[in-house]
Amino acid sequence: MRTALVLLFLLAIAAIPGSVLPQRSVNIERVAGYFRAHPDLAPFLDRLGMFDVYASVWFAAVYLLLFTSLVGCVAPRLLEHFRALRSVPPDAPKRLDRLPQHAPAADQAGEPAAVAATVAESLRKRLWRARLREHEGGVWTVGAEKGYLKETGNLLFHVALLAVLIGVGFGAWYGWHGNRLLVEGKDRGFCNAVTQYDESKLGARVGPEDLPTFCLELERFSVTFQPTGQPKTFGATVLVDEDGKETTRDFRVNHPLRLSGATVSLIGHGYAPMLRYTDRFGRQQTKVVPFLPRDGMFTSEGVATFPDVNIDPKTDRRDENLQVGFEGVYLPTVGDDNRPTSVFPAENNPVLFLTAYRGNLGVDAGVPGSVYSLDRGQIATGKLKRVSGDGRPHELKPGQAWTLDDGTKLEFLGTKRFATLAVRDDPTLPVVLAGAVLGLLGLMASLYGRRRRVFFRMSPLAIEGAPGGRTVMEAGGLPRTDYPGFADEFRGVVKAARGDEGTA
Repeated sequence: MRTALVLLFLLAIAAIPGSVLPQRSVNIERVAGYFRAHPDLAPFLDRLGMFDVYASVWFAAVYLLLFTSLVGCVAPRLLEHFRALRSVPPDAPKRLDRLPQHAPAADQAGEPAAVAATVAESLRKRLWRARLREHEGGVWTVGAEKGYLKETGNLLFHVALLAVLIGVGFGAWYGWHGNRLLVEGKDRGFCNAVTQYDESKLGARVGPEDLPTFCLELERFSVTFQPTGQPKTFGATVLVDEDGKETTRDFRVNHPLRLSGATVSLIGHGYAPMLRYTDRFGRQQTKVVPFLPRDGMFTSEGVATFPDVNIDPKTDRRDENLQVGFEGVYLPTVGDDNRPTSVFPAENNPVLFLTAYRGNLGVDAGVPGSVYSLDRGQIATGKLKRVSGDGRPHELKPGQAWTLDDGTKLEFLGTKRFATLAVRDDPTLPVVLAGAVLGLLGLMASLYGRRRRVFFRMSPLAIEGAPGGRTVMEAGGLPRTDYPGFADEFRGVVKAARGDEGTA
């Protein structure tokens, strides 16, 4: 038990980084934001598994050691408790007056055997386990005990904890999850495939072919805010295609969308500016680019890249040095001081601040990079240069256009909303839920249960001239655990056993 408690304490300490630091399995966007905010510290923490705490080797080691310790703790206690439940209450000791609670001898009408039977019946009605015994000289004793619920609840709590550990462990094997950023609009949906997730993780026993078949399309995302800027309500309306059957479904925070074999939850939202770029040959490209919020007022950062522009129609060849990229900040509500931070999360006064770059974006280098920032290596080497200007980001409001120095033009058409979805399936979730409920019940039983014993001795008493037999009854009580209310309970038990007939 001591080892299990130490390991449980270590498991709690090991879980702290999973609560303090963003986790990839919960919100990949926040992990990316942490890397941007702490470029030196984040890679070191990542090597330690701090962004995947619950899947790390060191967390699994503590987890398995705790499981082994709990089995070694619970198994012998279960056997001992089973033997105790099958055993009979012990006999009354010779000196009842030495017990913590004692009722002096009292005269009772009736033979000792009859009185003992009446006492035992009274105890059983109060849910005591009672046992009668006959001794020499016509003496009868009753031994009774109560409070096995305490140990039962204690063991139930530990068995439930084992069930939770087993459920979580097998859930990691047979479960899967994925995160997907989904923008409003037709033809912007996705289907349940590993390649279509922004981030995904399959259990050890799950393959890509085992994922259920369905497709989702975000038709509408609605959100309201408190006057302070705190979110009030937000929910999504999606078009669901399951096995060729299309239905429109609504879901919101804490009320996920439940599909066959998967659960879809809302974990984030934001704005996606719509930008249209017209190159030097008059060709146009339109992109809807999600900008990730960096604070509670939805000051959002993002990048729009146009690698396939400025292609000469005569040669139909792309010049990599004429690629264009824009990075900037989107403010749903800009303040009166025109500072680059939003003052409210709703679009009351939207402004987009952009900086333009021209050159080689580095998208053909084969090296994976972030879609939310330009390649700093290309900028440092001069392959990607900032377009000449006054050195400040260019300000655009919805419907406005920006003509660059080479005659090309960028138009800010407006915004669409996006929602970040967490799609997951955990087949062992019912086991974990049942374990949590049973553990709570067991904990309550172990806290409120009290183990105690009471004993009665009935001895014959011959009174000259009195009709029938008489009995002298003595009682004693013993609490097996700390129980401040045992004295009152003992007095009630003795009073019920005597039937208010006893006299000292």
